Amino acid sequence: MFRRTALALVALGLVAATSSCARSGPDPAVADTSRGPITVWLSDNAQEIGWGNAMVADWNRQHPDQKVTARQIPAGKTSEEAESASIIAGNSACLVFNGSPASVPQFQQQAGLVALNTFPGAAAYITARTGARAAQYESADGEFYQMPWKTNPVMILYNKKIFAKAGIDPDHPDLTTYARFVAASKKIVSSGAAPSAIWPSPASDFFQPWYDYYPAFIAQSHGQPLVKDGKPQFDSPAGRAAMDFWNTLYRDKLAPQEAYPGDAMAEGRTAMATVGPWAIAAYQGKVDWGVMPVPTQNGMPADQVHTFSDEKSVDMFTACKNRLTAWDVLKFATSEQQDGKLLSATGQMPMRTNLLGTYASWFARNAGYRPFADAASRTVEVPDVAGSIDMWQEFRDDYSRSVIFGKQSPDAALHEASVKISKILAEY
Repeated sequence: MFRRTALALVALGLVAATSSCARSGPDPAVADTSRGPITVWLSDNAQEIGWGNAMVADWNRQHPDQKVTARQIPAGKTSEEAESASIIAGNSACLVFNGSPASVPQFQQQAGLVALNTFPGAAAYITARTGARAAQYESADGEFYQMPWKTNPVMILYNKKIFAKAGIDPDHPDLTTYARFVAASKKIVSSGAAPSAIWPSPASDFFQPWYDYYPAFIAQSHGQPLVKDGKPQFDSPAGRAAMDFWNTLYRDKLAPQEAYPGDAMAEGRTAMATVGPWAIAAYQGKVDWGVMPVPTQNGMPADQVHTFSDEKSVDMFTACKNRLTAWDVLKFATSEQQDGKLLSATGQMPMRTNLLGTYASWFARNAGYRPFADAASRTVEVPDVAGSIDMWQEFRDDYSRSVIFGKQSPDAALHEASVKISKILAEY
């Protein structure tokens, strides 16, 4: 039996601790057709809280008999742990506006999520809004247990002043290939322009590969997910190339092995960061930034580069007693008008087709966000597979041991990770 991640262990422990007092859920036949007051949970992101409170106020003005109450997701090591615990306790919110697609399979196993296909026209609504990307959010049983909501395509944000100091063109840097990226990184460090070229977190959390290896693998493989059709895809030439790229950055001391106790880019300690558009607000007024796509081994045009979505979904939980209202609120919150307000408030990309055309005036005023909006049409999600979080944890452990800390060859670690993940997938 494979080691479970912290999230799974917490859930198992809470099952034992709360089995005698867990609440029974509402009758689905009644809840699915009931309207009335509901509670929604929002993330602790200040801009999202502002948008969420305004959205709820808009709804409440129009539906005084179906009042929505907004709260922040309860505190926990991660929001996923808090949501898992709420499923067990039977006190989940009706809607949570911060769902990680990686947690959906586990929440399904806990019988904590409502299949949105329960509501007439739901699948058509999701597909019409999201386009072809919607297929990545459909579970193995053909149901949608999540509403694809917003995406933060991972790209390379860079500090123009540090680039200029290192003698790199700050307005048109050509770092599209691994060789050029590494050469520029060496110039940054050797010139003293910054102590490091790029500084992703070296922490062991299961989700950390989403901000270093996974975007590189997706780009190099022309849009492959980590797992497809039940089989790992990364023990491959594309997977090894992405692994060697990051290993070179660590081996040549261009990326630090230790965590930084703050924001390394905002504080001028590194020249680049692998982030989504959410980060722009954090750097506003602090960093003169530019953006470029994740590099590939031989380079490719920006409009062909795929990347990780860093998407967050909206989940409906089975503890909800007024699910028809919850579904109506979910459609209201993901309408063209509310998506426009979300974009304006947060800079994050709503999961809808023709993003640049729909909000053309906003992007005209905020041109720096356009590359992210363009990349949003080429995003790849984490695989919707049972054991997803265990799978990512095993991968992170092998990656850290080899790429970051040099205790094993990257090729050997990649193969070992593939074998372990195959067993996890078979176990589930």
